[in-house]
Amino acid sequence: MTAYPAAAFIFPLLFLQALDAQPARPNFLVIFTDDHGYGDVSTYHESDVRTPHIDQLAAEGMLFTTMRANCTVCSPSRAALLTGRYADRAGVPGVIRTQPENSWGFLDPAVPTLPGELRKAGYHTAIIGKWHLGLESPNTPNERGFDHFHGFLGDMMDSYTTHLRHGRNYMRLNQQAIQPEGHATDLFTEWAAAYLKGGHRPQGRPFFLYLAYNAPHFPIEPPAAWLAKVRARAPGMDPKRAANAAFVEHLDDRIGRVLAALKEAGLEDDTLVVFTADNGGSLPHAQNNDPWRDGKQSHYDGGLRVPFMVRWPGHVAPGSRSDYAGLNFDIFPTFLELAGLQASAELDAVSLLPVLKGGVIGKPRDLYFVRREGGSAYGGKSYEALIRGDWKLLQNDPWSPLELYNLKDDPLEKNNLAGKAPKVFNELSTALRTHIQRGGAVPWQRP
Repeated sequence: MTAYPAAAFIFPLLFLQALDAQPARPNFLVIFTDDHGYGDVSTYHESDVRTPHIDQLAAEGMLFTTMRANCTVCSPSRAALLTGRYADRAGVPGVIRTQPENSWGFLDPAVPTLPGELRKAGYHTAIIGKWHLGLESPNTPNERGFDHFHGFLGDMMDSYTTHLRHGRNYMRLNQQAIQPEGHATDLFTEWAAAYLKGGHRPQGRPFFLYLAYNAPHFPIEPPAAWLAKVRARAPGMDPKRAANAAFVEHLDDRIGRVLAALKEAGLEDDTLVVFTADNGGSLPHAQNNDPWRDGKQSHYDGGLRVPFMVRWPGHVAPGSRSDYAGLNFDIFPTFLELAGLQASAELDAVSLLPVLKGGVIGKPRDLYFVRREGGSAYGGKSYEALIRGDWKLLQNDPWSPLELYNLKDDPLEKNNLAGKAPKVFNELSTALRTHIQRGGAVPWQRP
């Protein structure tokens, strides 16, 4: 694990004073990537993939080193992010797919969403890119709080250039089916830049833009020119790894273009930007989660630890770092607080504002994870994990015994202590059952 000097966690006084004053309501830009491993962002450690624009975003703000996604796969993480509740409490313990017989979630129409809440404070709300929380009413983006939708309803694309899924078109401009041409990463970038420069965005209103790229989720399809660059500098790189590196580097370049558009529009100083991902990288597709164990679908930290950074000029000190162990959905109450709204007691998420101010969040909490999945490996059942302090209890399929790890002594999760720490094991097992009961109150299939 990377060690950082204590000074890296100390904020200049001027930033603390700036945050103590009540700031004007900022705009919010969340850049959310798909299956983006912790090791595939080069600011965290030396890597064979280069992400200069993401790294620069971190350098200009706060880099979080211990944040996790809310789930090991797509839909539950997105449901948690947009509701501030654990995924099963939003009705999405598993992936919502285009094939109903293999779909394991239904976003509860009664649960408020982040864009819906921000609209109450006068924000214009937009999603560009991947939705993956419903294909039809009542769970299309425009019905769940977004004023503007330009993107993809489904789970994944069969190709980044055809944009189809199982031969069907899920690309939309609001409710209208569209058939744009080009690589999906380029399209989402163009649409986001256009929004920031005034297209579809009312002037004079704060905004929330949720830019959800589907890259670097497989199929790994970098543009040819980007793959050629990687092969030229690293001719001996494994072909699968080279393709993924090129895919991520193309994505990073497009993120740079979005950030440039934000600056060109004169919005940079007034916009809080978050960059993160929905879960860890897919190991069969040569993605990198180093130094953490395993990857996507796994409750070991390779499936959960994700890049996370926040930039807010004049309010978050550049070059600052935090080892706060939070979850992606913590942006929900953070944004509400900054927008002047009161967070509901129903939220499971916690505001990050004290951390952004250079302080700490005093009250510890358990971190809960759940995934439901079909097929013979899972049988439509769920498997869970719970983190309490230094301890982590987990399963990686519904059939295996629970495992227990001490993350302080064993951050790479090599030494299962389930049979050696019975008191801790029983305490965490009891807490886990309580979470499962709470989630069980919310249907995950359409009524």
